[in-house]
Amino acid sequence: MSVQIDRNVHIDYGDPARTGGISIFAPEFDEHYFYDGDDLGVRYSKKRSAFRLWAPTASEVFVVLYRTWDGRSERLVPMNEDVRGTWTLQIDEDLNGYLYTYLVRIGDQWNEAADPYATAVAVNGDRAAIVDLAGTNPERWTDEKPPFSKATDAIIYEAHIRDFSIHPESGITHKGKYLGMTETGTRGPEGIKTGLDHILGLGVTHVQLLPIYDYSTQSVDETRLDIPQYNWGYDPKNYNVPEGSYSVDPYQPEVRIRELKQLIQTLHDQGLRVIMDVVYNHVYDGYVINFTKLVPGYYLRYNSQQEFSNGSGCGNDVASERKMMSKFIVDSILHWVKEYHVDGFRFDLMGLLDVDTMNEIRRRLDEIDPSLITIGEGWIMETELPSHKRANQHQARQMPGIGLFNDVIRDAIRGHVFEAREKGFISGGQGLEHAIKQGVTACIDFDDWIKGFAAEPTQTVTYTECHDNHTLWDKILVSVDGEENEIRRQMHRLGSSIVLTSQGISFIHAGQEFCRSKFGFENSYNLPDEVNRLDWERCAEYKDDVEFMKELIKLRKEHPAFRLESAELIRKHLRFEASPSNTVAYTLRHHAGGDPAEHLYVLYNARREAVSLELPVLGEWKIIHGREQIRSLNSSKLEVDGIGMVILAV
Repeated sequence: MSVQIDRNVHIDYGDPARTGGISIFAPEFDEHYFYDGDDLGVRYSKKRSAFRLWAPTASEVFVVLYRTWDGRSERLVPMNEDVRGTWTLQIDEDLNGYLYTYLVRIGDQWNEAADPYATAVAVNGDRAAIVDLAGTNPERWTDEKPPFSKATDAIIYEAHIRDFSIHPESGITHKGKYLGMTETGTRGPEGIKTGLDHILGLGVTHVQLLPIYDYSTQSVDETRLDIPQYNWGYDPKNYNVPEGSYSVDPYQPEVRIRELKQLIQTLHDQGLRVIMDVVYNHVYDGYVINFTKLVPGYYLRYNSQQEFSNGSGCGNDVASERKMMSKFIVDSILHWVKEYHVDGFRFDLMGLLDVDTMNEIRRRLDEIDPSLITIGEGWIMETELPSHKRANQHQARQMPGIGLFNDVIRDAIRGHVFEAREKGFISGGQGLEHAIKQGVTACIDFDDWIKGFAAEPTQTVTYTECHDNHTLWDKILVSVDGEENEIRRQMHRLGSSIVLTSQGISFIHAGQEFCRSKFGFENSYNLPDEVNRLDWERCAEYKDDVEFMKELIKLRKEHPAFRLESAELIRKHLRFEASPSNTVAYTLRHHAGGDPAEHLYVLYNARREAVSLELPVLGEWKIIHGREQIRSLNSSKLEVDGIGMVILAV
């Protein structure tokens, strides 16, 4: 069975006789050929290397051995057909340093591809590498992690490896590299701390790294690092291998592995946990990805015309619901946890994945360490998967322990991300108080009026800015015309204040602390460094805003009332108070979450003129944040002036 695809790529799905007449697209295919062993890929020792490939539609399979990334093959060794559609080969010699691919015959077509289970690759990732992973561990390599137990204690800082250090004034030696993020003692303009020291000064708990797996050569050619190239990396090629362009030597397969491990160990030693941004919802090119070459028609979703499903907008959707794809995703996640000591995962376009796979990931992680974080984009998206099986906000309550990004509070704070000129709560938008309250309560079912997608606060990631869309600062610029810079800074600070005092998991974007700008570019995934880099000169210019962010983070960490771990506790301790339009006020009462304050009063004020509010009579209120905005205060009345947040305590 074969078809001609629109892209003029002929895909042969194999001889039906090979599979007893069972179509690759049929559900029964999984029942007949699911292989649940843990030995897919290559298992290396000095005495032998054992290969196992799942390729049930192949008629012949060879392992092709190479010595160099661009040279001719040295050997072609046939594999033996084994159980459940797998093929095996054992070579009784030391193959350390060899490169390899699989050559498969599907019907009348021969395809060559890297091993999907490869744990090391040559430059640009077209050939897998055989390495002794134990030999890639840095000099210091331990299982020790910074203490962490409760997801709502997380304050996540999202950063891109290259952005972080590439600025000429970063003071960092290994600019744009894994090692750049390990450097300490670096200084920038006006002597400010840069790099890792800057992150440590903020007080965040987790660093979330944009894609660090090996991504497409179409985005960054690892053999041409002498010319400017940039990409976020949301185009996966080899899922279980670090990206080579962030290494000081992408030609040596072990180097990128060792350097990434060194980065993770350094962050752990400095008290930071590491979250990995993973993209299992699509691949860089559905026609030439190794999955399609080795088992055409299986790993990706197709519609009834046998065309790629494209809910991702990237040309294809991964068929996570198919047993061997689901197994691959779970195995991949466990590889990063066990081999690299990664502390959590952010799932790109998680709404395209299936609920069962996400729950299996969570189950397997809980067996290892329940403190490992799982969060994802649970957007409502179309794909060739029944809607009730999609891992999106509609199914959030079926996925306990998995956090979903909260677009309700994001858009309420800043205005809708796809309506550039629409104002949010912070910039004077009207009628957004209810949505802010939904966000404050982590989108749980708080009462009959304030409801959301989440069963528990651990299922909500509270944010207003990330790598996608306009930065918060740029959104304010485009939606608020002719405004003074100081007023814009007040709006920006209020946005960050709402994020850091709302229930759920807190998330901030690198540079948000100094009003990061991308010069109005909304989607900078492949734009130059000048647009994407962290601007350390701006960090120096906006150092007061950096200090403000530090204060917010300190406030959140000192007050467990903002980090309640269950919906029951939120309903018990949080009460919304009367306040006029363009404001939201609430109290957290009775030592919420063991808070040192008996009661906290929080006011988000987006009004420019003075406003007077009645306070609940609970004792003698004292100011713990926002003193500069307060005109007068007594036990029953508060008068404030200006955009910002006020917090009082009894």
